[in-house]
Amino acid sequence: MSEKECFVIAPIGEAESDTRKRSDQILKHVISPALKECGYKPTRADQISEPGMITSQVIQRIVDDPLVIADLTERNPNVFYELAIRHAIRKPLVQLIKKGEQIPFDVAGTRTIHVDHHDLDSVEQAKSEIIAQVKSLEKNPANLETPISVSLDLQFLRQSDNPEQRSLADVLSVITELRGTVLGLEKRLDSPEGLLPKEFMRYMMRGPRSEKMVFEIRHMLEELYELAVSEKPSNKSQKSEYEDRIMRMRKMLDMMMHERW
Repeated sequence: MSEKECFVIAPIGEAESDTRKRSDQILKHVISPALKECGYKPTRADQISEPGMITSQVIQRIVDDPLVIADLTERNPNVFYELAIRHAIRKPLVQLIKKGEQIPFDVAGTRTIHVDHHDLDSVEQAKSEIIAQVKSLEKNPANLETPISVSLDLQFLRQSDNPEQRSLADVLSVITELRGTVLGLEKRLDSPEGLLPKEFMRYMMRGPRSEKMVFEIRHMLEELYELAVSEKPSNKSQKSEYEDRIMRMRKMLDMMMHERW
């Protein structure tokens, strides 16, 4: 069976530059092995050999390829321009970034893989996460959410004639803004899970909810915010309590998803 195409959006830099060396190593030792296991062939912009305008060819690959991997390291403007195109068409993509770099706020809500290419354990973990994300996207491609798709969904709800749907739009706006703050919380835990799972977001988008549910969600968001901005636990006991609070709130979210209001 022939390999599927995957376009790699990444900062490339000049030949022999640190940016180029890192990009080459990430492509060779992280992205390529992971994609090979999933049946994809990666191509970066500088590897396109067909004649013609490189910009047009890059955009064509971003639009047509069944998968895109975007490296957000160094906040390269070209990377974010190309990433926005992929976000707009809402097709499968995986984001990664150099470990230690802050994810830009506008894309902070999208799960992003952190990798240190100098650390072999980090490299192996990143490869495993790429494989897991690709398989998940292949299994449920319709579940993909991007900042642009979320904004369009919110706009649709705000324009609704149903007051409950307009209230829901307010709640979703808070959740979207909260995700950036939650990233700081996730970095404090050894094995963090998303505090606001996509299943919960999809559940909320399925239709209008009662005033009781909106009130409960707002209360929970206030607690989440306080938890997200609280100080980092200083000892094992505090960390255990910290994680227990998160798990309790996750269970509450799950109950809300399955309870009839």
